[in-house]
Amino acid sequence: MASRHTVLMRLVASAYSIAQKAGMIVRRVIAEGDLGIVEKTCATDLQTKADRLVQMSICSSLARKFPKLTIIGEELVVWVDPLDGTKEYTEGLLDNVTVLIGIAYEGKAIAGIINQPYYNYQAGPDAVLGRTIWGVLGLGAFGFQLREVPVGKHIITTTRSHSNKLVTDCVTAMNPDDVLRVGGAGNKIIQLIEGKASAYVFASPGCKKWDTCAPEVILHAVGGKLTDIHGNALQYNKEVKHMNSAGVLATLRNYDYYASRVPESVKKALVP
Repeated sequence: MASRHTVLMRLVASAYSIAQKAGMIVRRVIAEGDLGIVEKTCATDLQTKADRLVQMSICSSLARKFPKLTIIGEELVVWVDPLDGTKEYTEGLLDNVTVLIGIAYEGKAIAGIINQPYYNYQAGPDAVLGRTIWGVLGLGAFGFQLREVPVGKHIITTTRSHSNKLVTDCVTAMNPDDVLRVGGAGNKIIQLIEGKASAYVFASPGCKKWDTCAPEVILHAVGGKLTDIHGNALQYNKEVKHMNSAGVLATLRNYDYYASRVPESVKKALVP
């Protein structure tokens, strides 16, 4: 047990350092002026030079320090999203962008690192850019100030670029006071822990395990909850399918209220 914890903390420390380096790469690509955009599957599924460079940097750095990284002790798995919110990155919505490194053990997300390369970017030319949020289940989450939406307010954060009728129907059923349509799963979870939104609702296939692993840990470490639309916990073992085919429902507080309002028609349409 002690050996396993030692490996985990070494891995978290390395991932924290690597995430900060990744944030610098993301900022450098913007500064150089050539995003190197390619379409992966469609016009809304993009990849940039920053995606490729960060992916290479994270994988090579972790592989160098942990040569048996894919599975350590046969059950420790790392899920990486080199640039969460790529479409927003290409459109200059820089506060939506994050780098995500999630660590899972026996299928459960247990540690996560979120780097926001452009945190504080609207504070002026002399502002220090970027921050790294990290968390470990049982230890806590760090790098931010926890805030909550005022009691009685229902503010929903949801997809900006991947909406459809299921998403709209589910959001409407929450009877929201406001709806925030933004990019990036990491960014949406940050909205929850900083009191800008009370629930993240995405009633559609689309986001993947590398989108949710790290953010889930941060949320769970401060008492929140993230599941699929049916209320099932997400699994992160190496054999699991990458797509979160039954969507995502996440809250910092009052999970049961939001879960109870998911329409049956939405549940029937989304198969776990």
